[in-house]
Amino acid sequence: MSKKTMEFKTESKKLLDLMIHSIYTNKEIFLRELISNASDAIDKYHLTSLTSDDLEKRNDYEIFLEVDKKSRKIKVSDNGIGMTYDELVDNIGTIAKSGTLEFLKTMKEKELKDDDLIGQFGVGFYSAFMVASKVEVITKSAFSDKAYKWVSKGEEGFTIEETEKEKIGTQIILTIRKNEKEEEYDEFLETYKIRSLVKKYSDYVKYPITMENEKSIPLKDEEGNEIEDKFETVVEKETLNSMTPIWNKNKQEVKEEELDEFYMSQYYDYNKPLFSIWTNVEGALTYKSIVFIPEKAPQNLYSEKYEKGLQLYAKGVFVMDKCKELVPDYLRFIKGLVVSPDLTLNISREILQHNRQLVLIQKNLEKKIINELEKTLKNDRDKYVKFWKEFGVNIKYGVYDNFGLNKEMLQDLLLFETVNEENLVTLKEYLEKMPTDQKEIYYGSAHSRDAIKLSPQMDVIKKKGYDVLVLTDEVDEFMINMLQEYDKKKFKSINQGDLDVLNEDEKAAIKNLETENKSLLEKIKELLADKVDDVKLSTRLTDSPVCLVSGEGFSFEMEKVMNQLPGDKNLKAQKILEINPQHELFKAIDSLYKTNSEAIADYADILYNQALLIEGLEIKDPVSFSNKMIKILIKAAKKEESHNE
Repeated sequence: MSKKTMEFKTESKKLLDLMIHSIYTNKEIFLRELISNASDAIDKYHLTSLTSDDLEKRNDYEIFLEVDKKSRKIKVSDNGIGMTYDELVDNIGTIAKSGTLEFLKTMKEKELKDDDLIGQFGVGFYSAFMVASKVEVITKSAFSDKAYKWVSKGEEGFTIEETEKEKIGTQIILTIRKNEKEEEYDEFLETYKIRSLVKKYSDYVKYPITMENEKSIPLKDEEGNEIEDKFETVVEKETLNSMTPIWNKNKQEVKEEELDEFYMSQYYDYNKPLFSIWTNVEGALTYKSIVFIPEKAPQNLYSEKYEKGLQLYAKGVFVMDKCKELVPDYLRFIKGLVVSPDLTLNISREILQHNRQLVLIQKNLEKKIINELEKTLKNDRDKYVKFWKEFGVNIKYGVYDNFGLNKEMLQDLLLFETVNEENLVTLKEYLEKMPTDQKEIYYGSAHSRDAIKLSPQMDVIKKKGYDVLVLTDEVDEFMINMLQEYDKKKFKSINQGDLDVLNEDEKAAIKNLETENKSLLEKIKELLADKVDDVKLSTRLTDSPVCLVSGEGFSFEMEKVMNQLPGDKNLKAQKILEINPQHELFKAIDSLYKTNSEAIADYADILYNQALLIEGLEIKDPVSFSNKMIKILIKAAKKEESHNE
C-alpha cells in the first residue's frame, strides 16, 4: 500500500483547534490521555480474548515510555488490541469518532462487564498536539497481519501507509515542540518530569507503566570486590506506577498507620487525620471513597481562596483534583477521593457532562459522614469535642444553609456552652436537665460566656435556676432562628421580647406598677424618641437597674453581623429600654420626676447609654455621656456635703 494523504473533515479541524487551545486547561495532561488510551487498548485485548479463541490469553501487558532528549521525542507504546487500517482512519482520522465508545457498545450487547472502560480514544489522543509539532502512530491490530503508520502535524490532514511492526499493539511518537516566548516545552523531555506526571495522573492505572533507567554501578574484580573509581552503565526497566491503589485493597488488611501515611503524604498534612471514613458501594451506582476529616482546620478554610472538593478518579486515572460537586458547603473541610467507573466524562476527561452521578455520590457521602459523627458523639465524646472545636461552626452553618434543608439531620450534632454547665451539652442533654416549670429553651448572645452570665438580662433566669445556651459565633442566631424549636420546645432569647417566666401574681404586680408610673415611662420614651422604640418596666430584671432588649425577630447580634456585610447598613433591631421598678435608681428618678419633670432628661440619657454599654453597643456621643455623668456626680457630692453640714 502506497502512502495516502487525507484531509481532516471540516468539523474535525474545528474540533482539533478547539481541543488544543480551549478544552484542556493544562498541557501536562497529554501524557495522562495517551496512557489512558493505551490502558483502554489493553483492556480491549483482554476482554476480547475472554470470548475469542483467535486471541492468545496473556499476562504480559505493559505500557512502555521512552524519552529521547536529543531528538526531542517521547514514545508511548502498548501491547494492547492495536488498530486496523479502517480503525485508524475512523478512530483518529475522524476526531469525533470514539473507538472505545464503539467497543463499549459492543461489549454491552454481549453482556460483558465493562466497568473499567472510560474515555474516548479518538478525542483524548489529540491532546498530544498541545506539546508536539508532529505525531506518529505505528499500530498493528490483533486481527491483521499488516501494520500501519499514521502521521500528522495537526494542521490540514494526515498520511497513512503500511509499515513494519513485529508485535501487535500501538506506539505513539511525539516530536516535542521547541520552546516559545511564553511556552516551555523542554521540561517534557526530562525523565524526572515524566516520572512525576505518571505519579500524579496515572499512578493507579492497573497495568505497569515502565521506562528504561540508566544506572552507574561499581565495577568488580574477579573476587567480587568493588574497583575504586571504576563504573559501568547498565540499563534497567523501571516501573513508574504503583498499580494497586489503597482503595482497591481489602479494607480489613489496611492498617491505620498505612491509612494515616497515605493521608499525610497525599494531602500534605503534618498531622494524622481525626477521622478516616472508607466507603465501598456496589449496585445501581458503583463507587469507592476514602474521606478524611483533618485534625486541624486549614488556615485558609474560611478565606475566599479556599477550594473545597474531593479528588476524582475513574479507572485508576486521576481526573480532577477538586471536585466541588462532591462536597456540600458545610463539609468543605473534608479531604479525600472518590473512584467510580460510572462517571460520564466529557471529551477532555476534565469536566463531567452530567452531574446526576455526582449528586447521588455526594448525598451518600454526606449521610456516611453524618452517621460517623453521630456514632462518635455517642461513643467517643472527647474525640467529638475535639472535632467540634475545629469544625463546629461549619455544622452550624449546615443547619442554617439552604433554608434549613439539613436541620433535622444536623441538630443532634450541635454542642453548646451553657451558663450552668462546665462541659459542652447537646440539645437533648439540655432538655433532660430542664426544670419541669421551664417552658422554653433559653439562649443568650454575646462575645463570651462570662458576658452572658453577668448580663442584666440573666437576673430572673438566675433566680428561676434555668440554664442558658451561650451563643458566641456570628452564625449562631441565624441557626437558632432556622431551627425555631427542638423536640417541641421553642427557643427563646434572653435578650429579646418578653420572658414569660413570672407567675400570675408577679405579672399583676408589674402591670400595676406600669399603670402607676405611666406618665414617667411616657416622659422617658419622649426624651429618647430618636433612640428607642419603647420604654417599659422589666419582667426580667431583679438586681440590675436597666437593660436594653430587642423586639422579636431581628436581634442586636444580627444587626452587628448584617452591618458588617456589603450592602444596606441601615438594618436596625428594635430597641426597647427596660427599667427595673424595684431598683433604687428608678425610685430616685420617680421621686425627682414628681418634683421637677424636666430635670430627668440627663437621667434618661444616662440610663440609655448605660444600657448600651452593658449590651456592648456603641455610644454615639461618649463625651456628652461623660459630661452628664460628671454633672450628676457633682450634684450628688454637693448634696452629700450639704447634708453633712
